[in-house]
Amino acid sequence: MKSFDVVVIGGGPGGYIGAIRASQLGKTVALVEADKLGGVCLNSGCIPTKALLKSAHSVHEIKDLKDLGINVELKSLDGTQAVLRANQIADRISKGVSFLMKKNKIEVFEGKGFIKNANTVEIKSSKGHTDTIGAKNIILATGAKYKTFPGLAQDGKRLIGAWEAVKLEKLPKSIGIIGAGAIGVEFAYFWNAFGVEVHIFELQKHLLPIEDEDSSVEIEKAYKKYGIKMSLGVEKVEAKSNANDVTITAVEAGKKIEYKFELGLIAVGMTGNIENLGLEALGIKNDKGFVLVNQNYQTSVPTIYAIGDVSGPPLLAHAASHEGVIAAEHLANKHPHPLDKMNIPGCTYCQPQVASVGYTERALKEKGIAYTVGKLPFVANGKAVASNEKDGFIKVLMGKHGELLGAHIVGAQATEMIHEYALFKTMEGIDEEIFATVHPHPTLGEWLAEAVMAAKGRALNY
Repeated sequence: MKSFDVVVIGGGPGGYIGAIRASQLGKTVALVEADKLGGVCLNSGCIPTKALLKSAHSVHEIKDLKDLGINVELKSLDGTQAVLRANQIADRISKGVSFLMKKNKIEVFEGKGFIKNANTVEIKSSKGHTDTIGAKNIILATGAKYKTFPGLAQDGKRLIGAWEAVKLEKLPKSIGIIGAGAIGVEFAYFWNAFGVEVHIFELQKHLLPIEDEDSSVEIEKAYKKYGIKMSLGVEKVEAKSNANDVTITAVEAGKKIEYKFELGLIAVGMTGNIENLGLEALGIKNDKGFVLVNQNYQTSVPTIYAIGDVSGPPLLAHAASHEGVIAAEHLANKHPHPLDKMNIPGCTYCQPQVASVGYTERALKEKGIAYTVGKLPFVANGKAVASNEKDGFIKVLMGKHGELLGAHIVGAQATEMIHEYALFKTMEGIDEEIFATVHPHPTLGEWLAEAVMAAKGRALNY
């Protein structure tokens, strides 16, 4: 039986990064993956969806080119080609992860991992044979799966989830989307741009309900302009698959209304992949579908770690990768810094994009934390106007000692700009340090400093 210092179960962005970091620290490492390396993120999530959203954004850009003095005609749209390109990109990047495994001397086992005991992993391959390997430490990185609710069950045919949606080469004429989180909002943007009639249903009163309300309202304005229909704050919603269509029933303002669509996307949450792994026999504790861990991502069995989606929110690829690094460093007897979840940025890649870190204004009010607001629209930023990227704003929530409590960006480059605020929070900076940092002009990024100035009543350009 082969033995390793570390066996990682799951080859997504948490698992493969954790494996690489462990190898860098001199550990012998095995990685177990039942499907493609890269996990959901690279193969059917983050990467292919961003390729689709690039196609959608290009459609809107072409429509706006006349204002820039460029007269072109949008002759046709080919959704099939957009989807094929997205999946080709995912395949290419997944192969890149395979290269990284070889580069870092990580042995990859194809199959489903099962923890027989605290130091033994059994691997059942798709071809039917079984391997058993030893492990001084195990990192569980098995990700998450769709959560189901009564009346909201996917069948993989007409009622689909995000992973089927990204492979959908023949686009429907109409689709109802249940759930207005990042997944629902992003697919709505892509399908609408390619001529699909889109209707979003959400129990909360706004799109992107975990974001700051100002951000949600800004996206709702944009989606109304695109012609995307929205039923927000519905009291109840159910979906039924029929022979030739789907029926979505929503209770709106006390009235039950039926809608018909060619397809339905159900995007109402995830739960951890914790079944059939041997966790129960080992006494590994879980709560609400996620494995319980400490700040070093150790489970109730100290030599077994759990990272990424399987260990609970936020269910984000970049959080999983960071958690993988922390677990690898801890098992190598290093002293990794604890991860403050309030410093993890969230991003939604529609247009305008949405990015945030820290508290929302609503959360600060609920907690009774004193704050001041600095909010600047991009329509007042010279570079944004010149680039025809003037939708959206930057909003900061500053504490009484000059600390950044929360930051919210809606705009064309929001997901590329949030990094400065994330670093600022992680370094526990204060406003004076941003004031003392020279931001180049003309840029969208100079608004990052200006928004902090606005919170202090000293904005210079607005």
